[in-house]
Amino acid sequence: MSEQKIKWGIIGCGDVAEVKSGPAFQKAENSELTAVMRRDAEKVKDFANRHKVVNWYTDAVELLKNEAINAIYVATPPSTHLQYALDALKAGKNVYIEKPMVLNSTEAEKLCEAVENASSKVTVAHYRRCLPAFLKVKELIASNSIGTISLAEIQIFQPKNTEMIAKSDTNWRVNPSISGGGYFHDIAPHQIDLMCYYFGEVKIAEGFTVAQNNESNNLVNGIINFENGVQFKGTWNFNAPVKMQKDNCTIVGSKGTISFSFYGEEVVTVIDGKQEIHQFTNPIHVQQPMIEKTVAYFLGNESNPCSVEEGLMVTEIMDKFCGK
Repeated sequence: MSEQKIKWGIIGCGDVAEVKSGPAFQKAENSELTAVMRRDAEKVKDFANRHKVVNWYTDAVELLKNEAINAIYVATPPSTHLQYALDALKAGKNVYIEKPMVLNSTEAEKLCEAVENASSKVTVAHYRRCLPAFLKVKELIASNSIGTISLAEIQIFQPKNTEMIAKSDTNWRVNPSISGGGYFHDIAPHQIDLMCYYFGEVKIAEGFTVAQNNESNNLVNGIINFENGVQFKGTWNFNAPVKMQKDNCTIVGSKGTISFSFYGEEVVTVIDGKQEIHQFTNPIHVQQPMIEKTVAYFLGNESNPCSVEEGLMVTEIMDKFCGK
């Protein structure tokens, strides 16, 4: 790529783009937020004014025609991820795409094929890979701090109205045609991606799901056998009693354990019986470290921080866990 700066257009400037990601496109080095798009004219104009973005649109087609833009952030609900990504690639734009990457494995395969045949690049927004607590976990694993790892276990127990899920005007996250499933599809991509990031290729994945109270996939159990011999088991329950609320991952090795929350800022190790707590502080805009690495990748200065092939792996695991 000959560009010296990545000039972004956002398709879908809702709640996620407000703080988690949007401002980071302005703050990252060699990065500039040039345009935003949302179908609601009043809301997109308000977003543009508050975030000091010059160009705003209510039609993604018009945004993609803007030749000053060389990268697109797809931040709409998942049902439109694939089409917007394909349109952006066709327009010669690089793509940073929100999770879940697409609705299902079939769509994921289509996106992988499109990327393979395109001159542009795509990165999946599994931004926890770049946050300090999760980087510490990767470092602890790589240094063999807890010895030979045998098991990783995730327990996500949340009440029906959990604060873990971002609120929206319409609760599209429980509409499978828009989200791909229920709350599991909204947050599990981050957690499953980290397991793959830590432990590598998957040998086999299986799972079961139950729709309690007629809600899609709000109780999910899954197991993974990784190629390196690590076993994984995870439970996601979005109909749990408030007193049972839990958000934890524990990695078990021959010398001890690593434990952490996916929404916290500390990592606890117990090695040979000695506990140590590692404290971290996330950036205000939590996607900024990932966006910075994505910008560097798009400019040809770094490798892809999260590829569509890795996104495909996560999507396939989610489909397996949900019996698809």
